[in-house]
Amino acid sequence: MLQIQFIRENKQTVLDGLAKRNFANAETIIDEVLNTDEARRSTQVLLDNVLAESNKLSKEIGALFKSGEVQKANLIKEKTGQLKEESKELSEKLNEVSDKLQNLLYQIPNVPHASVVAGKNEEDNEEIYKEGTIPDLGDKALPHWELAKKYDIIDFDLGAKVTGAGFPIYKGKGARLQRALISYFLDKNTAAGYTEVQVPHLINEASGYGTGQLPDKEGQMYHITVDDLYLIPTAEVPITNMFRGDLLKEADLPKSFTGYTPCFRREAGSYGAHVRGLNRLHQFDKVEIVRVEHPDNSYNALNGMVEHIKEILRELKLPYRILRLCGGDTGFTSALTFDFELYSTAQERWLEISSASNFETYQANRLKLRFKNKDGKSQLAHTLNGSSLALPRVLAGILENYQTEEGIKIPEVLVPYCGFDIID
Repeated sequence: MLQIQFIRENKQTVLDGLAKRNFANAETIIDEVLNTDEARRSTQVLLDNVLAESNKLSKEIGALFKSGEVQKANLIKEKTGQLKEESKELSEKLNEVSDKLQNLLYQIPNVPHASVVAGKNEEDNEEIYKEGTIPDLGDKALPHWELAKKYDIIDFDLGAKVTGAGFPIYKGKGARLQRALISYFLDKNTAAGYTEVQVPHLINEASGYGTGQLPDKEGQMYHITVDDLYLIPTAEVPITNMFRGDLLKEADLPKSFTGYTPCFRREAGSYGAHVRGLNRLHQFDKVEIVRVEHPDNSYNALNGMVEHIKEILRELKLPYRILRLCGGDTGFTSALTFDFELYSTAQERWLEISSASNFETYQANRLKLRFKNKDGKSQLAHTLNGSSLALPRVLAGILENYQTEEGIKIPEVLVPYCGFDIID
């Protein structure tokens, strides 16, 4: 969440940033935040004064009893009783106002980076890079859901029988290709310096608030009510929360991790070709990269993540493009996001396969994730994450773009991981 001091000192900058996002009633909520903060600070001053007076009188009482002035001491004790009651009321008011302020801050998204343009939705995103050759498959090209059925490698109906729509079952060479992609992505990430971790697939409420899934995306997460735990929407959440509440040393930065997890999302959504097959699922596999960075280096790190993802797509030889998201399409917690999309030749459309984002201090403020700088002062770190990569649409792109009359060829870089070079 945004730091209250930043809002106080940069109100217009915050309002201008929220305007890029088309954030409704921005001025109203910012004014309410500032008024609530003023009430919190004034209440804190009153409480501090009462506590200071109470402490002063307590010392006087002790001295009076010691000198035998019992009557005078008892008179002052009556005053301390009144102060105790007053401090209790002020403490309750302070907690109430502080909770209100926290809840208001949770409602405000991150301020976009200066490079982010205003825009309403994905149609206003900026294409900044494109690479790769779109294959000419002719009129006989099949979408991946038909290829999956033809070669019996993914069964959507069987998954629906076992669980429901949006939970496919991978079979035979389809399962092996899925496993190959996971291993390949992890190997690429660890070779680039990311430490591999295996993390829980369930998180507690504090972790959800820490990275911003709660309360903003509560309805999009699977909630296990008996234990009050949530199925993760991405490995970003448990990996980033490994540092919740930590005070790091500046010399320890950056922290960089990668992890594979299944991901669970309730908002798989509507019907139609754009969500058919692997295009949108309730459960899918993803390999994530996460960084905790010094603020001075976080945008260099973001550029490095983008280059890393580009290298993977080059090796897979998939046509792709990069979009810089506009304000209206940028995620709630992100300051700047680059989306990667690959071209699905059979569907004749671009499919999002990765996002790389810098959250600046937004998540770190929620997480209370800090480091000691060279001056010995505590400072919020920057957090970043990226998909490297999300599997369903990468798999869909491989099936569609690598299809031939003989079968589906396997990208050369994946053959050692698969143990075969064609699905036929």
